[in-house]
Amino acid sequence: MRTIEHWIGGASTSGASSRRGRVWNPATGEQQAEVVLASAADVDTAVQAAKRAFDSWSQSSLSQRTKVLFAFRELVNARVRELAEIVSDEHGKVVSDAAGEVQRGLEVVEFACGIPQLLKGDYSDQVSRGVDAFSFREPIGVCAGITPFNFPVMVPMWMHPVAIACGNSFVLKPSERDPSAAVLIAELWAEAGLPDGVFNVVHGDRESVDALLDHADVAAISFVGSTPIARYIHQRGTAAGKRVQALGGAKNHAIVLPDADLDFASGHLVAAAFGSAGERCMAISAAVAVGAAGDALVEAVNSKARDVVVGAGRDERSEMGPVVTPEARDRIVGLIDAGEAQGGKITTDGRGLVVPGHENGFFVGPTVVDQVTPDMDVYREEVFGPVLSVLRSDSVDAAIDLINANPYGNGTAIFTGSGEAARRFMRGVKVGMIGINVPVPVPMAYYSFGGWKDSLLGQSHIHGPEGVAFYTRAKAVTSRWPHVEHPVDSSFYFPTAS
Repeated sequence: MRTIEHWIGGASTSGASSRRGRVWNPATGEQQAEVVLASAADVDTAVQAAKRAFDSWSQSSLSQRTKVLFAFRELVNARVRELAEIVSDEHGKVVSDAAGEVQRGLEVVEFACGIPQLLKGDYSDQVSRGVDAFSFREPIGVCAGITPFNFPVMVPMWMHPVAIACGNSFVLKPSERDPSAAVLIAELWAEAGLPDGVFNVVHGDRESVDALLDHADVAAISFVGSTPIARYIHQRGTAAGKRVQALGGAKNHAIVLPDADLDFASGHLVAAAFGSAGERCMAISAAVAVGAAGDALVEAVNSKARDVVVGAGRDERSEMGPVVTPEARDRIVGLIDAGEAQGGKITTDGRGLVVPGHENGFFVGPTVVDQVTPDMDVYREEVFGPVLSVLRSDSVDAAIDLINANPYGNGTAIFTGSGEAARRFMRGVKVGMIGINVPVPVPMAYYSFGGWKDSLLGQSHIHGPEGVAFYTRAKAVTSRWPHVEHPVDSSFYFPTAS
């Protein structure tokens, strides 16, 4: 049985803990590896390695940092296929989807390569007679990332390239469900010339998470996951005096107006709902048909949903793979059952799907539930599976009210040919990321990613300009160099400009 180890101080290690977790192949239903689960002592070892590395890395030149970043970018780019296959084998998503994940992570690395420009400070000459003022930003120390299973390459890359470019060291705690990609990323950082200890990986469960949250030498925590855990991370981390950015769950809506091109809209809805088996924080899980769009939209969505090719992630014919664990499969099926019992109409049913040759895989087929209402469990819960709920609304304004009544505010979209309706929607919804005829509006790396309401605990979005601000702190300097022949008199009154 293959064992997946930590990466601490530039080397692979199993640490002091004897605990192990199982890593599945979701397509076959078989255990393919075991992962070491860190103890608090293992976390301390990683943090101490990062702390030692920070002393020198924080003083490195911008040229040295960008040299490493550019080299890292090239190494990851050369290994996209290998990383995608690792992700597919442990997560279940199809290889092409996994390759797209790696590419979106690379975009953040490319953003971080511009760190000399991003860290430029401000300078004001002669703010008072003989006095100048300027500011600059410094790294904050050891930073930690706690990341989810659904994007084992991309989401950590929202964090560590920016943190490292800013001069920090980093400890990554990836999901123990699909941990191998993080280890390869660590090896690529080392190959790129990053000094030992600047980037570390510790695998684990709650014990390792709590150890990071409580550790006195961890300055900042970045998290992406479910809202209950995000709330826990934010509360415990901030109580320990840390900076915390904690991105939570989602219930992403897409409203479809009668003037929308239904073939276009239905195709994009199906891709957004069932891509990566719905295991995306930006997946569309609720379609809101406005006015007369309803029945025709459901018919078009059902037709396309039934044509989705479900199979193993490594099968080039597959458009959608399995979900990550048997527990995830059972939970998703349970929510479909509840939707049906509470009055929803199952128009495409993915329960009980068996893929020939992969009979023990963790598969749930694309599922469409029509006539959904906001009180149903399938709507209230974050399904995180290949389930699209269809609700009805009389108007754009009523659809906006429906979205705003939901506790989540991560992403949303509108399908329409009306600029006026799109603008009203864009300004009216209380959601952080909005797509206009774009169902999965993940911002480019030079913007920041993050939702509103229960989709974000704290106030800092991730990567982009807000990421740079999160991983640095500002210094403002006021300086005077008085002429020896013209000394400046001191005074007891509060200093003012003159």
